[in-house]
Amino acid sequence: MALDVIAAGLGRNATLSMKFALEKLGFGPCHHMTEVFADARRQIPLWIEAANGNPDWDAIFDGFSSTSDYPSASYWRELAAHYPNAKVVLTTRDPDSWFDSVSETIFSPKMQEGAVGTPMGDMMKGAIFDHFGGGDIRDRAFMTDWYAQRNQRVIDTLPPERLLNFHPKMGWEPLCAFLGVDEPDVSFPRVNSRDELGAAADQKGGMPSDPDEIRVWAREYLDQLAAKAFT
Repeated sequence: MALDVIAAGLGRNATLSMKFALEKLGFGPCHHMTEVFADARRQIPLWIEAANGNPDWDAIFDGFSSTSDYPSASYWRELAAHYPNAKVVLTTRDPDSWFDSVSETIFSPKMQEGAVGTPMGDMMKGAIFDHFGGGDIRDRAFMTDWYAQRNQRVIDTLPPERLLNFHPKMGWEPLCAFLGVDEPDVSFPRVNSRDELGAAADQKGGMPSDPDEIRVWAREYLDQLAAKAFT
């Protein structure tokens, strides 16, 4: 199965809202970091290989017709080339707001420290943190500048007919027009707030590193937010 849609926004750019939205529009299942965790024994080794320069994109995305969030967002250029018919949706936000969000959630010591020295930690380092080129992820000036430049590269690289620069506040209309599908008769999903992710981490003491534990954690988290997505 080839990817039809690549949501190229970095983590904490409405990536879970995009997952639920794309699935609602018929472009599902949608790959997401939560899906990596939910199938950790298979997915994590594949992403480690990708980070080492040996990607098997068709194996990684087997069974998926779209993707959103990390780790795929790190490889937007490679995926756009590998799936030339896929449309690309770039979700963005204010750079300082993004820095605040990632610093308090997915990049925080609370979320990451348990993964250090494990296969999950190796995947996170190679597929996410190494892409910052050695810059300090705690340095606001560096990170916000990197974020703005990265998003501009996506815009400058892809032809306009293939790319939609999108924010969930825009609602269904521009997304559905871009993808050529009808608008659903429900509100656009708004999920995965900073508080919800922080609460999930607090409950488990951060992300578990054991593949079986993280599979359960990810499924519980997905189910919790899926139940709220269209209410």
